[in-house]
Amino acid sequence: MAVGAGDDAAVLSITNGRVVATTDLLVEGRHFRRDWSGPADVGVKAAAQNLADIAAMGARSRTLLVGIACPGDLPAQWVLDMIEGLVAECRRAGASIAGGDVTAADSVMLAVMALGELDALQPVTRAGARPGDHVAVAGRLGWSAAGLALLSAGRADGRDPEIALLAAAHRRPQPPYAAGPAAARAGATAMIDVSDGLLADLGHIASASGVAINLQSASIQVDAAVAAGARLLGADPLDWVLAGGEDHALAATFPARTITPDGWRVIGDVREGGGVTVDGSARKGPAGWDHFR
Repeated sequence: MAVGAGDDAAVLSITNGRVVATTDLLVEGRHFRRDWSGPADVGVKAAAQNLADIAAMGARSRTLLVGIACPGDLPAQWVLDMIEGLVAECRRAGASIAGGDVTAADSVMLAVMALGELDALQPVTRAGARPGDHVAVAGRLGWSAAGLALLSAGRADGRDPEIALLAAAHRRPQPPYAAGPAAARAGATAMIDVSDGLLADLGHIASASGVAINLQSASIQVDAAVAAGARLLGADPLDWVLAGGEDHALAATFPARTITPDGWRVIGDVREGGGVTVDGSARKGPAGWDHFR
């Protein structure tokens, strides 16, 4: 970074003249609750949802710009601890914070912009999937949705270690940042951050690419902790895996003969047509999160 925080703007030194940029809002009561999440948790989540978008383009995160709006009576320590969470997640992704802004509001809101660079790679968009490609995922699926369901039901009391892990996953997602550039180097044809739900986000790839995507349920991994949460609530864990958002896993398509990188697992294929199916049929129920539903 040529000029860091403290001036009117930051100045970045980049190697190839291309900057990958993304931005997200995190709104109290909509994306987090202060009675469920500590300030560092909120900072981690705000950073992760932006840094994952950079990884989904096949890029490497460089820096964040952070705007915060908050009530005047919010303790200063809360803000400092939130920043510690931002810094910790940036460190995990190899990024830094360049600056931002603060203003007053009735509730806590965070506006984060992430910037990254592609090195010598081409960006991996949503529009490159082709019939015959494999569909693969990297990272956890269903954990955040399970944690949210358990917190909402008042069942995440921390006495069961697996249940505590699910609640923690909702508070602090763990995107597989290195998997994005690795997929780009391996020749991924399309890629997306799974923020709204696997079916919904693969639907974005299918629509942008003009293809159909079919998933094989036998290849879709339901982790033991997610299964434990489902047993506790009498839920179907596959619903969380397929339609639960905010894990910020990555989903991508690869040419059929490509060996997928470490950490990626094949769960389906790309076909002629449109839409997303599971075992050849449309799955009933919501495909994922709808911000205005």
